[in-house]
Amino acid sequence: MSTDTATLPVGRYAYDEVDRTFLSQRVAQFREQVGRRVAGDLTEDEFKPLRLMNGLYLQLHAYMLRVAVPYGMMGADQMRELAHIARTYDRDYGHFTTRQNIQFNWIRLEDTPDILNILADAEMHAIQTSGNCIRNVTSDQFAGAARDELLDPRIHAEILRQWSTLHPEFSFLPRKFKIAISGSPYDRVAARFHDIGLVAHPGPDGRPVFDVFVGGGLGRTPIIGVKLRDNLPEEDLLAYLEAVVRVYNAYGRRDNMYKARIKILVQALGVEQFREKVDAEFAQMNRADYRLDPAIVEGIRARFGIPALDVPTDAAQTLEADRKADARFDRWVRTNTHAHRHEGFISAVVSIKPDGGIPGDVTADQMDLIAALADEFSFGEIRVTHMQNVVLGHVRKDRLRDLWLRLDGAGLGPPNIGLVGDIIACPGLDYCALANARSIPIAQKLSARFANPELQENIGALRINISGCINACGHHHAGHIGILGVDKRGEEFFQLTLGGSAENDVAIGQIIGPALPEDETVESIARLIDTYLVLRNEGEAFIDTYRRLGAASFKDAVYAPA
Repeated sequence: MSTDTATLPVGRYAYDEVDRTFLSQRVAQFREQVGRRVAGDLTEDEFKPLRLMNGLYLQLHAYMLRVAVPYGMMGADQMRELAHIARTYDRDYGHFTTRQNIQFNWIRLEDTPDILNILADAEMHAIQTSGNCIRNVTSDQFAGAARDELLDPRIHAEILRQWSTLHPEFSFLPRKFKIAISGSPYDRVAARFHDIGLVAHPGPDGRPVFDVFVGGGLGRTPIIGVKLRDNLPEEDLLAYLEAVVRVYNAYGRRDNMYKARIKILVQALGVEQFREKVDAEFAQMNRADYRLDPAIVEGIRARFGIPALDVPTDAAQTLEADRKADARFDRWVRTNTHAHRHEGFISAVVSIKPDGGIPGDVTADQMDLIAALADEFSFGEIRVTHMQNVVLGHVRKDRLRDLWLRLDGAGLGPPNIGLVGDIIACPGLDYCALANARSIPIAQKLSARFANPELQENIGALRINISGCINACGHHHAGHIGILGVDKRGEEFFQLTLGGSAENDVAIGQIIGPALPEDETVESIARLIDTYLVLRNEGEAFIDTYRRLGAASFKDAVYAPA
């Protein structure tokens, strides 16, 4: 394939024949394994590790297939294939996850090889979206477009994807392993809540260096990651990460799955002893075998298409005029856009959180529409966020209102990004065999309760995260208001945490009191927000009011008698 950027898909890595051959062989291998399972030649216990390494879960009602969207980047052509899969093999929809992936919840085992073959033809796969391995590497949804970006992290995210895929040492780790990478001074990837979080910035010679955080995570034991190293040179990136994962693989617990994550190992050893072990492993490695030469990095960079950012000189003025002429459009611009590195462009966030809807669920028709809009307005490029939304990264300012009108007409125009309606939720007990409670109904009730856009804007920045169990797939510990589903004698209850954050002001939410039934939880959150509106200082966000006053100022509102 030519590396002329004019022929390459914008924003994502273009496969070559090696990549395509690998995926074709992988699909054929799994097709044979599925055939043996259907024929009864493999038991479920024997088949389970094989299907998990291909992203296939067995949930409450059906198989679920989790498709990787590496560092959240895909093209319009790929989105159309996902729409086809939703129509043909699922129930006409997919679900965007907090790991920038998409899940299909109603898959027949016998259809899985055909689906994987469709994905392979579209340069996609489901490899390592499950299992005790290095999972999908996530990144900033505004990578390569954000005005505040110091370095584009997608290039190194792709390098990490290639390094970690089917790594012979790391395919059966003590537990799953997650990496996030950012190139911005503002943390949009929850770096400190990952097994490894990387923050890239330019070094003295202009080449990238990385601050390395390790041992973060949520789940049963939420922990904020610690900084392991400053200014790791680019050439040593793979060697150092290899050393970190080797130490984890050697010392991580395998006798107790609840204590098997690297966060537990770092806490048990202490960061200094853990660093010593990593440094010792790093020192004895033949680093020349892992060295990232500039030519390798540039070779990866060359396989990413670059958008031609040509725009009329009056594009910004056109946008300002459009905003003044339409108050609804102006509100959407305030909430659902992000500053672009080019003055004539802007990044637009498509909310997959309709009023009263299911966070992250997108129909096949909506996928097709997003693909069409990406082709028309954003060079065919689409980004999936870890907040379960979609971004069109490069929209001309003078065409932004046309985009919004199309989104608004299709129910994809809620002006709620970063506000109370932008709820993060896992699938919960409606699908997941591990869940204790349903996340979806309470998300829908809260979304409907706070649907008014004027009310949402008045409340201001507020993140609500919902998990159906302690595994925290909805990242409830990181929400300003977190909701955890629990089982109390066979009934669904919900425990509230307050004060969490996954951004630069990283914090773990604290439990405020006893769990509540579903309807009481919705009313309690409404009273909680009313209390904040009374107590806040002018311009003060919820999280700042909570930190200034503490939990006691809100607890009475949560548990006030009906």
